[in-house]
Amino acid sequence: MASAVKDERASELRGFTEVQRLAYACAEAVAGRLAPGVTEREAARMQRDWLRERGVRDWFHLPFAWFGDRTAFAGFKVPLQFFPTNRRLEAGMPFILDMAPVYKGFTADIGYSGCLGPNPLHDKLLADLEAHRELILREVRERRSLREIYEDVDGLMIKQGYANRHRAYPFGVIAHKIDRVAERRWSPQVFGFGTQSLKGLLSDALHGHRDGWSPLWSPYRFSDHPPRPGLWAVEPHLGFRGTGAKFEEILVVTDSKDPEQSAFWLDDDLPHVRRWAEERVAA
Repeated sequence: MASAVKDERASELRGFTEVQRLAYACAEAVAGRLAPGVTEREAARMQRDWLRERGVRDWFHLPFAWFGDRTAFAGFKVPLQFFPTNRRLEAGMPFILDMAPVYKGFTADIGYSGCLGPNPLHDKLLADLEAHRELILREVRERRSLREIYEDVDGLMIKQGYANRHRAYPFGVIAHKIDRVAERRWSPQVFGFGTQSLKGLLSDALHGHRDGWSPLWSPYRFSDHPPRPGLWAVEPHLGFRGTGAKFEEILVVTDSKDPEQSAFWLDDDLPHVRRWAEERVAA
């Protein structure tokens, strides 16, 4: 029985790995097609089209694209400002592509930061994100509360000289739980979010409220509990003077007593992780 459960879990993780890699492949493909004059709406449509051509029919949320100072959520006050606009990309301008496809019933939510040409400040932000990935994994394994870890990420950003821009997201979240989604022939969206995925998140929120945990990882009291076993889409987001950068990827949390198995990043073969490895070799 234990072997069967282990095999099922491994198969499930392969499904999440597949969709996460598909999403990052989309981000890299679309990033390679970006050029001066392309709008955020066009970049978002490129992501949708690329994924639909490869079988994606449902979404946790439809793709976003942010250019220039919008990568740091400059002036964002209401949720509608997150949606793609007619902002045009220019040489040297940073961009973020963010998408959350559902594929074969598995969900991913990823964030890809890039720049249209050289930009030393953007390079620095990307390099400094590595320390956040390490901190989050270490403290999740220590079973610190989500709220404490959030505060430590905040502290590291301040030490690095940056502003916390994930605080601009609804509820200030740095992460949220994801799960499998039942496949349907018709998969409607509400305000850009897939209804099937939202139902799952709402169900988690209701059960969590009853049992003392939340599927949203925030700076607020409802996140003052240890990491809940499951899969979390984590997205630390740095900002500095109109330039923003982030990654978003899946963190696996288990109930294992083995520290290395109690939490781990689902996949280390991702663009930002490869970039950091290449930079260490070059240094």
